[in-house]
Amino acid sequence: MEVQVDTGPRQAGGGLGVARSTSSGRAARASAIPWARFSAWLECVCVVTFDLELGQALELVYPSDFRLTDKEKSSICYLSFPDSHSGCLGDTQFSFRMRQCGGQKSLWHGDDRPYNSKAPLALQREPAHYLGYVYFRQVKDSSMKRGYFQKSLVLVSRLPFVRLFQSLLSLIAPEYFEKLAPCLEAVCNEIDQWPAPVPGQTLNLPVMGVVIQVRIPSRVDKLEPNPPKQCDQENLLPAPVVLTSVHELDLFRCFRPVLTHVQTLWELMLLGEPLVVLAPSPDVSSELVLALTSCLQPLKFCCDFRPYFTIHDSEFKELTTRTQAPPNVVLGVTNPFFIKTLQHWPHVLRIGEPKMSGDLPKQVKLKKPSRLKTLDTKPGLYTSYTAHLHRDKALLKRLLKGVQKKRPWDAQSALLRRHLLELTQSFIIPLEHYMASLMPLQKSITPWKSPPQICPFRQDDFLRSLEHAGPQLTCILKGDWLGLYRRFFKSPHFDGWYRQRHKEMAQKLEALHLEAICEADIEAWMKDKSEVEVVDLVLKLREKLVRAQGHQLPVKEVTLQRAQLYIDTVIGSLPKDLQAVLCPP
Repeated sequence: MEVQVDTGPRQAGGGLGVARSTSSGRAARASAIPWARFSAWLECVCVVTFDLELGQALELVYPSDFRLTDKEKSSICYLSFPDSHSGCLGDTQFSFRMRQCGGQKSLWHGDDRPYNSKAPLALQREPAHYLGYVYFRQVKDSSMKRGYFQKSLVLVSRLPFVRLFQSLLSLIAPEYFEKLAPCLEAVCNEIDQWPAPVPGQTLNLPVMGVVIQVRIPSRVDKLEPNPPKQCDQENLLPAPVVLTSVHELDLFRCFRPVLTHVQTLWELMLLGEPLVVLAPSPDVSSELVLALTSCLQPLKFCCDFRPYFTIHDSEFKELTTRTQAPPNVVLGVTNPFFIKTLQHWPHVLRIGEPKMSGDLPKQVKLKKPSRLKTLDTKPGLYTSYTAHLHRDKALLKRLLKGVQKKRPWDAQSALLRRHLLELTQSFIIPLEHYMASLMPLQKSITPWKSPPQICPFRQDDFLRSLEHAGPQLTCILKGDWLGLYRRFFKSPHFDGWYRQRHKEMAQKLEALHLEAICEADIEAWMKDKSEVEVVDLVLKLREKLVRAQGHQLPVKEVTLQRAQLYIDTVIGSLPKDLQAVLCPP
């Protein structure tokens, strides 16, 4: 059962709340593509309803010409409804993450590099997964055959802006459930007039008579959470709703039942260990999984994660098989059946019903995996893992004191976020220092030779360096840091971090090499060179220029201009026939 609003493709236009028009060719071309501005934020909007004959069914996809594969449609249907064990009455918001199956890709997303090159690693666009942000309503309705109104409004995106999209849903979903399709069409048209998300910019996003003001984080931001500054360029009426973050969750609320084990959970995330989070409802499961995957920032979380996962998922067999070791996935589930299915997993976190009182809820206890046998398993962290670092009792005391003094939860979250950030930085800084020592010296880069190679990463050399330059310089926590680094070397996060740093260093080397060429006396070099050598230089310089202009090399604009001037100079020195080959009309 699938009904699609037949709006057809339309030209995206400028308008209310949009950043001032730019003369760049990219923006002009992009705005000529149907739904270009909408697609900069969302892939599509879906409505999932309950059909007596079919079960969950896709009622509407918007824009109507966005194509999902049958497998993607099925996944969205099952992931957009809480399972029967949750018993969610009223309104519930949660999120999911699912694998793309080769359907239509938005034209706007032909090249993610301009956004990804400026965005923090953790906020880059998902290359192979969709993120679903769900607003589910289940209320009694005697006019329905089942006696209940059950429907979900789903925003499908590749941007991990959970706070922004949840706020957007809380505005549009209640209105949609009352007025249905015409309301949704109007909202999508408004989103199609938003400016594109540009890292480092504060944007005003008008929707349904409200202006949401957000700042898109940039890679060069300081790592302290700063609320966006109010824009004084325009007198906005009504006054904008300022979101302090597009992505940060209320960490304290998410971690309240597991505060005594935050450090152990941080280690499990750092090492990319398989973890099942069994929660009473999809909102608790998805928020806790997202909180866990965010606690490694500024490190990018390199493993798979599913904030909400069901037994109907197309990847159920793949992720629950016993024929091989559990995959490096953090899985959020609500069906107790998973306790039996995933008994072989090394770490299971069972969370009880959330308590809304002001006191700290009862903390889950560490328990042996062997006790994980029955469907009515009690809350606890079931693992045989022993943390390498000692627990930070001072942090727990400060958080507990905050609860007693009724400190605002956002202040408690900031305290917890800072602790996790400093812990991750203390762990990463020695690795960064050692990696920097592998970079060839700048004086070894000469214009007419290939740039020197980056030295190999030797784990034993690094571990020896910890004695005088280890995490003890910036972190008061004691414990087996060496053992933690040894296990980290085997994890997907070391591989992801090393590949990223090596790529950045290789690009820096290439940029320095290009600068060295541009600062050299090219005419003196050409005097005793053959035409073959000169043509080879032109081709290599052109290749470097193309890479640099494609946001792949960190070079200044003046260097690019000089490189182009050198290419023109070199080509001008060649015979006319060669010039015609290198510069065809």
